[in-house]
Amino acid sequence: MTEQQGAPASRPAPFCYRHPDRETYVACQRCGRPICPDCMRPASVGFQCPECVAEGAKTVRQPRTVAGGLVPRQVGLVTYVLIGLNVAAFLVELATGGVNGTFVQWGAMLPQSAIDPGSGQLLRGVADGAWWRPVTSAFLHANILHIAFNMYALYLFGPLLERWLGTVRFVAMYLTCAVGASLVVYVLSNPLSFALGASGAVFGLFGVALVMMHQRSYDVRTLLVLLAINGGITFLVPGISWQAHVGGLATGLVLGAAFAYAPRQSRGLVQWGTFAALWVLIVAGYVLQTMALSA
Repeated sequence: MTEQQGAPASRPAPFCYRHPDRETYVACQRCGRPICPDCMRPASVGFQCPECVAEGAKTVRQPRTVAGGLVPRQVGLVTYVLIGLNVAAFLVELATGGVNGTFVQWGAMLPQSAIDPGSGQLLRGVADGAWWRPVTSAFLHANILHIAFNMYALYLFGPLLERWLGTVRFVAMYLTCAVGASLVVYVLSNPLSFALGASGAVFGLFGVALVMMHQRSYDVRTLLVLLAINGGITFLVPGISWQAHVGGLATGLVLGAAFAYAPRQSRGLVQWGTFAALWVLIVAGYVLQTMALSA
């Protein structure tokens, strides 16, 4: 006597572990849990779930620049933002009276308070609390030729240094060079005269680029010629702040050496230590000069 066997019971369809109401026949290649189309993340083989992708990302080393910073997602973005800020500031200058207008008088580097001969108004200098001037002066320009030259130089060297330094180091370098240049203006220039322009920061870029290009065995003759031409213009053409150029270049050379020659195993410590040391010197310089001018 034979027995009739019943049909085998079908297995229930699996459901996505993140969306229990969605039926699916795809499993994560890493953990094996079922995942729906919204949870599928392409992998080298098949798909993975979001949690496994996030866990795997923790173990992936982020690509680094030659100076140890994170590789920028969009090289040149910071440079273009800086150019945009300078152009915007120049348009505000034009709308407020130009180089003798209120905007320039508020933001240009002025070591000691002075009387505006046009309006008779007292213009507060850095020594009397106008602490913003060392930064704002780096975004102001005397005329169209002045801003055109500085922005062209920034356009040439900015993206290159962004690629080599990474975004954070590049921004820190630019601001440090700008404030370092203003310090030399503060100490060595006529305390009652205005100074303005991105030249100090741009010369800082020249300094960093020169050291890093030399360390990487690039041909630096073109850059040296550019520096020689600008140096000649700086000291031969009246009305140009040689103090800003010298201050920016010196700051850039120091930072360039830290970026280029710091030992790989401790380059973060060396580089940020150099930034810290420079800022201690810069702050001390401002404090001491302020005390001298206020005496």
